[in-house]
Amino acid sequence: MISQVRAYYAARTPEVRRHLKRIHDAIKSAAPDAEEVFSYGIPGFRLDGKVLMWYAAWTSHTSMYPITGAVRAKHADAIAGYKNSKGTIQFPLTTLPPVTLIKRMVKTRAAEIRGK
Repeated sequence: MISQVRAYYAARTPEVRRHLKRIHDAIKSAAPDAEEVFSYGIPGFRLDGKVLMWYAAWTSHTSMYPITGAVRAKHADAIAGYKNSKGTIQFPLTTLPPVTLIKRMVKTRAAEIRGK
């Protein structure tokens, strides 16, 4: 991980770090060619020079961005159980983020970036 991402993780509690790492690993698994970045004060990944996904920790949840219209449409049923709004999905800190859903959303976003 790049140094800013390490510092971002270090500033969080061990439980929050576990949630962040789970999201990080799911994104990396779904898009192994993605480049890790740190921008807007949060960690993320770029694919082919474009934003693939950012993720962040908040007081009571973790979030992923951008949840585009294509991602939202394809995974509407699966994300319905999570707080979401235009551009983001929130995973409560009371349960671990859903790896399978994250991977599916990342693959959809990667296909969107690559025009597939």
